[in-house]
Amino acid sequence: MTSPSPSEGPDRAGHADNAERPDRAGRPDRSGRADRSGRADQAGHADRPDRPERSDRPERAERKAPRRAVDASRRTRQPTEVRRRLIVEAAVPLIAERGTAAVGVREVAAAAGVSVGTVTYHFESVQEVLSEAMVLHIERYYAALSEAAAQATSGAEGLRLLIDALFTDDTDRHWRMWFDYWNAGERDQTFARGQAERYETWHAEIQALVERGRDEGDFRCDDPADFALRFSALADGLALRRLRQVPTLSVADARRHLRRFVDAELRG
Repeated sequence: MTSPSPSEGPDRAGHADNAERPDRAGRPDRSGRADRSGRADQAGHADRPDRPERSDRPERAERKAPRRAVDASRRTRQPTEVRRRLIVEAAVPLIAERGTAAVGVREVAAAAGVSVGTVTYHFESVQEVLSEAMVLHIERYYAALSEAAAQATSGAEGLRLLIDALFTDDTDRHWRMWFDYWNAGERDQTFARGQAERYETWHAEIQALVERGRDEGDFRCDDPADFALRFSALADGLALRRLRQVPTLSVADARRHLRRFVDAELRG
């Protein structure tokens, strides 16, 4: 006796008579063959009029890895000023970690999540990117100082708060970036122009505090602009000495030297 062919034998679930059964809607299957799954009665859904999905086949969505959300800046084309800002923002931590000399256009592009061509489209050179990044960091740093000084009850208190904010345990990072920016100005005019503009603004803020203190009767000063120049020069020198630590200079000592200078120049 010959064995039945695979098409005539029982299906995988052992239901050889499925071809003669009516389907779940009470009609014979159009194909005349057994229900493909052969397991609907095992799943307990035999009374449903609609054919269920195959229980032995995972859903298509389950077989696909979930798509990662794409940052909006990468999905859409941003305005030029927005894209420039994103690139500059990405360059700030690179400079803080490596210094301007060790950061190139490829590193900036990778940090910003854009192509090298995008960087060179928006900026004439990597020096322009780094210069704007340094200015961004410096503006943020000094904006916080200016805000603290502006909230002072007097010009004298504002200058004291400024001294305290210039030297803290957290400002060494700023001074490293500032001197790196300073050195870069010797080899690139983009950096030099940016630093000159920052000094001009910084001197004006110090001068304004001195003039306020003088108007309030706390300071005596014939040339507030000249005092601002010398004050900033002393602050730079103390900051450089603190970074080098030769000889050792603490935060408290740096503040003390600046306060003594203020007292000698404006109260003596």
